[in-house]
Amino acid sequence: MASRSADKKPVGFATQLTAGGIAGAMEALCCQPLDTIKVRMQLSRSGSAPGTKPRGFLATGAMIVKRETPLALYKGLGAVLSGIVPKMAIRFASFEKYKGWLADKSTGQTSVGSIFIAGLGAGTTEAVLVVTPMEVVKIRLQAQQHSLADPLEAPRYRNAGHAVYAIVREEGAGALYRGVSLTALRQATNQGANFTAYQELKKLAHRWQPEHVDLPSWQHMVIGLISGAMGPFSNAPIDTIKTRLQKAEATPGQSAFQRIAAIAGDMWRQEGFRSFYKGITPRVLRVAPGQAIVFAVYERVRRAMEDLKGSSEDRIHSE
Repeated sequence: MASRSADKKPVGFATQLTAGGIAGAMEALCCQPLDTIKVRMQLSRSGSAPGTKPRGFLATGAMIVKRETPLALYKGLGAVLSGIVPKMAIRFASFEKYKGWLADKSTGQTSVGSIFIAGLGAGTTEAVLVVTPMEVVKIRLQAQQHSLADPLEAPRYRNAGHAVYAIVREEGAGALYRGVSLTALRQATNQGANFTAYQELKKLAHRWQPEHVDLPSWQHMVIGLISGAMGPFSNAPIDTIKTRLQKAEATPGQSAFQRIAAIAGDMWRQEGFRSFYKGITPRVLRVAPGQAIVFAVYERVRRAMEDLKGSSEDRIHSE
C-alpha cells in the first residue's frame, strides 16, 4: 500500500479539467437554490425601517417560491454551469501548479503557509479569469423578481447569453468585470482557507488511518464540509458589498473605489452593521455542502480516471 501511494504520478491537467468540471456541475445543481436565496437576502432592504426585522432565510425562500414558482430558485443556473467547468479546472490546476512552485525542492513537501499562499493564488486566478463575469451575469438574473409562471411578465434578461449581450451593449464590456477587486479578494480568502483546511484535515485523517491509501468518499465530504465553511465567515462583508456593486449599474464619473465606499457607507447608515452579514446563513449552507460535494466528486472522479489510465497502460505493456 505504501509503495502504491509513493508511486502515484502528479495529476494531469486533463484529469483536473474533467474531475473539476464534473464536481462543479454537481455542486451547482445541488446548491443553486441556496445561492439565489443568499443573493436576494443581500439585495433586500427589509429591516431598514425602524421597528422591522430583516427577512430571514426561510421567509426569503418561501417568498420566491410563492411569487415566482420553485423554478425561480434556479435563476442564473445557466451562467453558473457555463462557467463552472473552467472555474473548477482553473482552481485545481492553478492550485497544484502554485503548490508545486512553492514546495521544498529537496523533499517535495509543502508547508502550511505555502498551501495557504497557493490557495490565495488559485482564488485570485479563478476570480479574474472566470468568476467575476460569471457572477455579474448570475446576480443580474437572480435579482429579477418576475414570475416564471406568467408569460406576460417579461424579464429584462431572458437568459445568461442575453444578459451578457445586453450588459455589454448597454454598459460596455468592462461592466462584466465590475467588482473584480472584491471578487478576487473574496475568492482568494475563500480558497486560501479552503485548501489549507482541506489539505491539513486530509493529512490528519491519513495519520489516524494509515491503512487507507485513499480515504473513503464520505470522509472527503466531511473534510470538504468543514473546510468550505471557513471562507464565508471570514469574508461575508466583502461578499455582500460585491453583490450590491455587481447588481447596480455604474454611475458616470465615479471610480470603483468610490462606488464601493458609497455602497458600504449607505449600508452602514441605513441598515446598520448586521446588513454586512445578510445572507450568511444560505451562503454557509450553500458553500460548505458545495465544497463537500466538490471535493468528494473530484477525488472520486480523479481516482477513477487514474485507475482507468493505469489499467490502460498495463494492457499496452502486456501486449
